[in-house]
Amino acid sequence: MVTTMESAATDAPVVTDNPAASRYELHVGAELAGFVDYRLPDQDTVISLVHTQVQPAYQGEHLATHLARFSLDDARRRGLGVLPFCPYINSWIKKHPEYVDLVPPSRRADFGL
Repeated sequence: MVTTMESAATDAPVVTDNPAASRYELHVGAELAGFVDYRLPDQDTVISLVHTQVQPAYQGEHLATHLARFSLDDARRRGLGVLPFCPYINSWIKKHPEYVDLVPPSRRADFGL
C-alpha cells in the first residue's frame, strides 16, 4: 500500500511509504530528496525508525520535518508503537511532545522520553 502526503504543486514534497524497501521516501518532483529507514517485522505492532537522510541538495529546506511527521502520523494511523532509534526522529519527538504517546511507556526511558 502506498500512502502519500498530498501535494498541490508538482515540486512540493511528497512522502510515500515504500514497504518493499522498508522506508518512507520523500520526493521533490521526480527526485528522491530523502528517506526514513524503518524496521517492521511481520505481525509486529511496533515500528523502529532507524535512520533519516536528506540529500545534500535539499538540506536546509525542512524536509526532514516532513519525513518525521509523516512517519509518526502513519504509525499512529496504523496503530503502531514507535521506537525512535534515529537520533533525528528522537529529537523531533522531544520537540513535539504530542507524539511521545507513540513510544511504548516501557521503552520511553530508553530514548530519554
